Amino acid sequence: MSWTIGVDVGGTFTDFYAVNTDSGDVRVSKRPSTPSNPAQAILLGLRELSDEHQIDLASVTRLGHGTTVGTNALIQRRGATVAVITTRGFGDLLEIGRQTRPHMFDMFMDHPPPLADAQRRFEVSERITADGTVLKALDEQSVNQAIADVKASGADAVAVCCLFAFVDASHEQRIGQAIERALPDMHVSLSSTVQPEFREYERFSTTAINAFLQPVMTSYIAHLESGLNEVMPEASVGINQSSGGLMSPTRAQALPVRTALSGPAAGAVGAVYVAGQNRLRDVITLDMGGTSADVAMIRDGEFDISYDRDVAGFPIRLPMVDIETVGAGGGSIAWFDRDGLMKVGPVSAGADPGPACYSRGGTEPTVSDANLVLGRLSSGGLLGGAMSLDSQLAHQALAPLAAKMGLTVEKTAHGIISVVVANMVRTIRTISVERGHDPRRFALMPFGGAGPLHARDVARALGQKTIVVPLAPGIVCAQGLVVSGMKEDFVRSTRIQVNDTNIAAIRTQLDELIDEASRWFGREGIGERNQQSTQIRLDMRYVGQNFELAVVIDNPANVSPESLQEQFFREHERSYGYFNPDDPVEVVNARLTAMASLESDGDQGRLRRSDPASPRGTREVWFDDSGASTAQQWLRDDLVPGQRIDGPAVVDQLDATTLIYPTDSGVVDDFGNLVITLGDLS
Repeated sequence: MSWTIGVDVGGTFTDFYAVNTDSGDVRVSKRPSTPSNPAQAILLGLRELSDEHQIDLASVTRLGHGTTVGTNALIQRRGATVAVITTRGFGDLLEIGRQTRPHMFDMFMDHPPPLADAQRRFEVSERITADGTVLKALDEQSVNQAIADVKASGADAVAVCCLFAFVDASHEQRIGQAIERALPDMHVSLSSTVQPEFREYERFSTTAINAFLQPVMTSYIAHLESGLNEVMPEASVGINQSSGGLMSPTRAQALPVRTALSGPAAGAVGAVYVAGQNRLRDVITLDMGGTSADVAMIRDGEFDISYDRDVAGFPIRLPMVDIETVGAGGGSIAWFDRDGLMKVGPVSAGADPGPACYSRGGTEPTVSDANLVLGRLSSGGLLGGAMSLDSQLAHQALAPLAAKMGLTVEKTAHGIISVVVANMVRTIRTISVERGHDPRRFALMPFGGAGPLHARDVARALGQKTIVVPLAPGIVCAQGLVVSGMKEDFVRSTRIQVNDTNIAAIRTQLDELIDEASRWFGREGIGERNQQSTQIRLDMRYVGQNFELAVVIDNPANVSPESLQEQFFREHERSYGYFNPDDPVEVVNARLTAMASLESDGDQGRLRRSDPASPRGTREVWFDDSGASTAQQWLRDDLVPGQRIDGPAVVDQLDATTLIYPTDSGVVDDFGNLVITLGDLS
């Protein structure tokens, strides 16, 4: 028998989701992360998974990995010493940026300093114009001088960013080749390779970030691959991208910036898969872990893609799953601001020392401590009892807050929960209400270790009637890595007005992208036609607009000026509520996403148990601030398809805890997902 495994490394826990590709049987596991060396938790966890579930690691054929290594390195600024080589006159572009403030109402907040300081930004004589004309040939002497300056600067990575390299990459490529000859150990990132798009500041920033992360990611992946080759020599390894698809470890070492939102993107993929099991097309996801909560919107069975994101204050111009993040997790710390009001997060106790109740030296009051005080978390502990929780330490952590507010510890704990819920509701409104979508039309899908604990409060605040809790909510990101396929994004960036004269040039761009995708399928060894799929988008706008809209092209062979304009008008009206059929329209980017499905078992995780279970007992749980209720205590592993649970109840499992409020009821579907219907919404 062969197995496929997904491994997601989070700030607090590392999650494992294993699927038997012959039977569809699922096994899950979870262990504390090792932030100083994330590969250590992966290798230890694989051995624990093997021992606990009798999985022969030599029979593992594929491993998908969601990583936070790049994200953490960027947040902590623990990456390479970066130098930049650019067109003469543009050395300060990374510092000038867009001349905007990072926060509109904070006159003192500044952007983070550039990843390459002024002493490590070097200029060369060259100039290519917007139409591809070589205005000034590349001066070899200035290139040699810049390379000598890079060497003298002590940099171990260099970003090469020439003006209009997205139109003609020849100058950048020649500079890159010269660096490789002179400095063979130097990590080199070319903007024409990282993301060949217009908007020079975002392109330069993305390339500088890629260079900053290259040594870190190269070292990490090399160490991880070495360990994996020992324990699972037959497994192919895929690294998850921010756009929600896998790439090879070699590609991840060359383009680490693509992993900036690797883990959260895997959660969105897993959520789409779980939603499909229930034939749900419209879902809002709530991925609440130990440090933060990520929310995303699934419409018509697909998540949205964004091309402009900030990570740790740095703009990145790459396709990424459209996710909003808030500092609201199980480890989020409650504190008093200068206004005397209690806040929760964004500072987190993390995995070490963790919440006070973990008994690892933490003393600050956290969301997990509040849940334990309210009986929502079992005093039996996490990870099936393997990780004990100390209720007395939780009470001690909350006691100073309670004394300051003149409340009981339990009411203080409920206040902490209310604040963190409000933070998440506000974030969900930014991706729904503020974009013209009514959250009441969507089901809520909570996952992550803490998501199901708070889902009901979030759903009630948003007026949602249905909550879908996946079979293994704390492992959904790892599940997404199992069902993910290979993915690659290609782009051509040229401004072309949509008319009869230019339609041939647009078709040529699309043909070039299709040919490039075909070559990628060949390099990856993806030969079966039914595994291959492509999606083409054109970024279009009115001539003179600053921002563009993505228009999906279903049949590139039949594009015409009329069809493109009509599609753009529809998208413009959907986004802005109006369109003008008389204004000229232009294409600024042509994009193609190539995908290769690797998932073969559509019956994954289907439950085969049939004997109805009974509750394992009761415990006192505070569902609101009026007092505790006696709730039935269920084990998730006992539940069978069709089983109904009426509240008040609490469902415990290895990776999460789910609350069913007194007026609500839940039903288990064929795949073990718990579908909760809210009763009293008055």
